[in-house]
Amino acid sequence: MFSPQQKRKIAMKVQAALQETADYELPLGEVNFILHVDGADPLSWANIRNNSGRDVLIPAMLDKNMSVKKGAKKCPRVRGKV
Repeated sequence: MFSPQQKRKIAMKVQAALQETADYELPLGEVNFILHVDGADPLSWANIRNNSGRDVLIPAMLDKNMSVKKGAKKCPRVRGKV
């Protein structure tokens, strides 16, 4: 859904917003996070992690689009299985 450059830009802005909160429960320095974004189309989604958190695993429940329900119709722009 987003290009790698867009994901890095979004991750930098989320990181800055988290650090600005100065919440005592957040670690000093970089905060590890995973942001799951559902697109307008049921098959359109993205997971965005902090830029240095590439070794942070994405939970299995976020590894697919959570808005797709069983029996959902195929997207007319996507070919193949749903």
